[in-house]
Amino acid sequence: MAVLTVQRPTLATTGATLALSAAAAGGDSFANTGVEYFRIKNAHATDPRTVTFDSPGTCSHGLAANAAHDVAVVVPGAASAPLNEVVVGPFPVKRFNDTNSRVQVTYSDSAADLTVAAQSGAA
Repeated sequence: MAVLTVQRPTLATTGATLALSAAAAGGDSFANTGVEYFRIKNAHATDPRTVTFDSPGTCSHGLAANAAHDVAVVVPGAASAPLNEVVVGPFPVKRFNDTNSRVQVTYSDSAADLTVAAQSGAA
């Protein structure tokens, strides 16, 4: 499992370039303050991939950690471009943070063909 560095946008006149990196087969995590987003791109020609965000905390309905409260996002294959690249978030701290203040992310098919990035929504 890799800990991803959260990329922060800037006010530079050229804008910010978000660098995608290969998703780790064992999953990834990223620091979360409640304003972060997660970008996912599926390069497989046709097969969709499922990306799951663990919810170890209490949801807004007051229910404690429960796999039913995880968020699973299906990302279509490249043939569905531009739908093969999605952004998910932000992630409420109380629901998604683990004991290290990180969001845990897992991937179907051992992350094959996926590139990802964590990005802060705050400048």
